[in-house]
Amino acid sequence: MPESLSWLPDGTPFSTRFNDRYHGEQGLAQARDVFLHGCGLPQAWAGAQQWRILETGFGFGLNFLATWAAWRADPGRPRLLHFVSLEAWPVPADALLRAAERHPELLPLARELHAQYWGLLPGVHRLWFEGGRVLLTLCVGDAQALLRQQLWEVDSVYLDGFSPQCNPDIWSLETLKAMARHCRRGTRLATWTVARSVREALAQCGFAVDKVPGLPPKRDNLQARFDPHWQPRTSRQAPAFAQPARCLVLGAGLAGATAAASLARRGWQVTVLDAGDAPAAGASGLPAGLFAPHLSPDDNLFARLSRAGVRAMLQQSQALLQEGIDWSPAGVLERRPAGQPGLPAGWHDGPGADWSRTADAGRLAAAGLPPDASACWHARAGWVRPPRFIARLLEQPGIAWRPRSAVARLARNGAGTWQALDDAGNPLAEAELLLLAAGPACNALLAPLQAPPLPLQPVRGLMSWGPQPAQAQGLPPFAVNGGGALAAHVPCDGGPAWHMGATFERDVDRLPMTAEEQAAAHASNWRRLQALVPAAAPALRAAFEDGRGLRAWAGVRCTAHDRMPIVGPVAPAALPGLWVSTAMGARGLTRAVLCAELLAARLMGEPLPVEARLAQAMGCERL
Repeated sequence: MPESLSWLPDGTPFSTRFNDRYHGEQGLAQARDVFLHGCGLPQAWAGAQQWRILETGFGFGLNFLATWAAWRADPGRPRLLHFVSLEAWPVPADALLRAAERHPELLPLARELHAQYWGLLPGVHRLWFEGGRVLLTLCVGDAQALLRQQLWEVDSVYLDGFSPQCNPDIWSLETLKAMARHCRRGTRLATWTVARSVREALAQCGFAVDKVPGLPPKRDNLQARFDPHWQPRTSRQAPAFAQPARCLVLGAGLAGATAAASLARRGWQVTVLDAGDAPAAGASGLPAGLFAPHLSPDDNLFARLSRAGVRAMLQQSQALLQEGIDWSPAGVLERRPAGQPGLPAGWHDGPGADWSRTADAGRLAAAGLPPDASACWHARAGWVRPPRFIARLLEQPGIAWRPRSAVARLARNGAGTWQALDDAGNPLAEAELLLLAAGPACNALLAPLQAPPLPLQPVRGLMSWGPQPAQAQGLPPFAVNGGGALAAHVPCDGGPAWHMGATFERDVDRLPMTAEEQAAAHASNWRRLQALVPAAAPALRAAFEDGRGLRAWAGVRCTAHDRMPIVGPVAPAALPGLWVSTAMGARGLTRAVLCAELLAARLMGEPLPVEARLAQAMGCERL
């Protein structure tokens, strides 16, 4: 349920849970004077590659908006601004805008925040602004637990929240100890409270604390610097690169293109090599594909990964693609087994409903399904044309795309630079970082380096598709999945097209498929179509039974034994600078953007875009 609020006569939001106001008329002045200036900003971040801020209470996002505005206005701003904020009780989205109306100069930014402020289930949510250069990592849950679970390193701390009398847990010694483990020596902290218990706890955690003049009518504020007299211990891995460098990406599919774009945004010079004549020449070249969250009644890691991936895909698609032409976020209807809706308990009344809910009678009818059919509606889902998406990614500044560049082997010279060599042993390109994003071909490149093989399983699939009949009765206005997937009304050359598939043949990597194999795969897709959306079968019967306009796309994907992607360094001690992003399986559109951001964050010591345990479940180290 949304957090319970009331509004004081002067328009100040008031928490009925904690019996305290969020901020008064001086809220924006406090954000600037107490927190920004209290941490020495914007001067402290001048010339930095990135700046990482941790806040202990997001509230209405005022501190974030003020910091974002200061970053925008500063010509010496860092390339990347990370703002990590904790919040146990997110306020309703509409209240966020209502509070921002008191600060007209922040209202345009508040509207951008409002557009992404949805589906805030417990966990970590990455919100994406300024083309990916301002990243808000909003963490929903108990502050102390979140601080203990994650592995951030931050440059500034905004210690905020309701007063110690109203919400003592956020100011407790245990919470402040958990906060301190994310600080580096020199991290600056600012807060508005001067309570003795807070001063003493901060000093015990290794901070040098100063009481400074406050913003009238408040007499004092606190500023502090993390400088313990002991050597802090940390379980964080040191970043592989302190500054952007050169990266060589092998593979111009979803994994390679998204990784190239994420690194290029951070200032890397990226060269992408692929044997194909055009981007997306391999398994990522399907004419249309779906992105949708995975459902699990226990909301397991697989489901949480899918939601984070869908959010990341939505953000980049909105920035790069033309809606209705290259993609459509119009939602996806998922057929479910009878009596197994797959929804975790309580989703209908909370933020889970922003993601998925039981399909209503209107959407069932639109798909030609009976009112008692078991199905869920994924509101934040849709279809994408992957080749268009990949092409736009590779057009980003800082990326050099090199087609017809078949890599025969890899080598590392004495200077620590990786080279990609052709059949004759000639270097095609070189860089300090080498990223393998070549799907099933990764192991063939790793074997001569005596690197441990990745547990990759090839999976061949065929999609049936074709031009949409002029009288296409029964084709649903949105995509439908569950035992196959149907996406109709997708713009293609010459008019709209339908797409059905794809088949799933494990441990098969032969391409091209024989005529007999294609016929068998088309027959399988036809059977699944009739079970999935029976009302659509009459419109497509001629295509499947007579071959009228029936086309095929086939590719070989790869998956890991645990169905999770593989992201990270292959063998950091023996082969430094060799990383991999692969094993997307049949969910590349849901996973690739998120994996790219995880890869970049791990390389450069940024806050991760997902919770630490999920990052560990995706890392090479688990293998």
